[in-house]
Amino acid sequence: MGVNKNLMSKIKKALISLSNKDNLKNLLTCLRKHKIQIISSGGTYKAIKKLKFKCLEVSDFTNSPEILDGRVKTLHPKIHAGILNKRKNKKHIQQLKENNFENIDLVIVNFYPFEETIKNTKDHKKIIENIDVGGPTMVRAAAKNYDDVTVITSVDQYDDLISQLNTNKGSTSVDFRQKMSKIAFSETAYYDALISNYFNKLTNDDFPKKKILASNLIDKLRYGENPHQHGAIYSSSKELKLKQLNGKQLSYNNFNDIFAALTISKSLSKNNGVVIVKHANPCGVSIRKNNVECYKSALACDPVSAFGGIVSCNFKVSAKLATELNKIFLEVIVANGFDNSALKILKKRKNIRLIDATNFNKTENLKIMSNNEDFLIQNDDKINFQTKDFKVVSKLKPSSSQMKNLIFAFNICRYVKSNAIVLAHENSIVGIGSGQPSRLDSCEIAINKMKKFVNPDDDIVAASDAFFPFVDGIEKLIQSGVSAVIQPAGSIRDKEIIKFANETGTILVFSKTRHFRH
Repeated sequence: MGVNKNLMSKIKKALISLSNKDNLKNLLTCLRKHKIQIISSGGTYKAIKKLKFKCLEVSDFTNSPEILDGRVKTLHPKIHAGILNKRKNKKHIQQLKENNFENIDLVIVNFYPFEETIKNTKDHKKIIENIDVGGPTMVRAAAKNYDDVTVITSVDQYDDLISQLNTNKGSTSVDFRQKMSKIAFSETAYYDALISNYFNKLTNDDFPKKKILASNLIDKLRYGENPHQHGAIYSSSKELKLKQLNGKQLSYNNFNDIFAALTISKSLSKNNGVVIVKHANPCGVSIRKNNVECYKSALACDPVSAFGGIVSCNFKVSAKLATELNKIFLEVIVANGFDNSALKILKKRKNIRLIDATNFNKTENLKIMSNNEDFLIQNDDKINFQTKDFKVVSKLKPSSSQMKNLIFAFNICRYVKSNAIVLAHENSIVGIGSGQPSRLDSCEIAINKMKKFVNPDDDIVAASDAFFPFVDGIEKLIQSGVSAVIQPAGSIRDKEIIKFANETGTILVFSKTRHFRH
């Protein structure tokens, strides 16, 4: 019977160095079964001895003590030569003999908990001490030499290793070693990315010369935007801050809409507001105090577009509201929790996705848009609008309620695809015009939506994400019943717009900032 060239020689020595010491016993039992000698150090050595398994301390293996408070223990030629030598290279074999070095065939390492440390403390000295040096160095060495060495970097891989050793009588296949090597290099890259990003944040450098993204696969999706596209969702955390309580798997488009809805919801006052989104654009928003009336008002903005859309409630859903939500077909309902009675009502539709976003908060993370090998990065547009950010430029001044509605409409406007026009009435959006090459077209769409579904008699305000370059847009809004307009300043025709507002008795407010959303 021929030798299986896919297998390495039987593993004789393993070096184990772990921060996460879970599920060690089964692994150690397997190593002992296959007569694999264990080398370890520090806390891992103590844990192995406590489980009553034989283990050689690294300092005894290298004949060199741990120094510098444990900063230097595995950084030794005997360790790295044992890992990195090519087993079939005669020169390497000779050099190992000359130096009395031995092969290390299996490296089982996970790193100091740097990621957990930066989440739990701002103590810079403690964070620095949780940057692992020896662990990633050994992992990279073993991963590079996967032809002859097996590298394990996660507790989740122990069962696969045990299966390999039992199946192959103390050895592993090259396919397995290569797979573990690939994962190992991802682990070291991810770890270094976390450290790099920590220092960038520490020095307030959002745009360093080298930008490294660290993320974890959360789920492979059924497909991307369309069935012929592949899709997945990643996160810089190890899990999403969203909890699915009901319904089938979320799609790429579901996630896109959910994030669009939550971005708007979290810009509203705490525990207040309903946002309805379709194709990543809002089609209804309200901040009325009564939650049921708030939803009904948001829905009234455009009930046709809301069909099959996503509703985000910036509060806990009650049974009374759940009854209203169940009256139309919705893909997803997102909320800051659901009463048990509400869940019973909503779950009658088994496919509706119910998402608890109680733990979801907008962070200071950057927005990224990619294309081929290139990607754009920018800070998020999340200015917390206040009255001082605006200037009344018309002779006629807004009342406090009008000003509140103007700022509300302007806030929603920045989340609508440009060119964006948003109409509001009594703390609810009543018309939205989005994604048009012409601002005038957006005005017409917003007006037509309002007249079709809501059509209030008075006190309608309008917001534009950028300035009106000509009088025609603001003229069309005024003709439709708009009594107050808010827009960014900056046009060479600003004076003409102000003059027209004064001539028509229209309130005009200028913003200091523009808010395109392409």
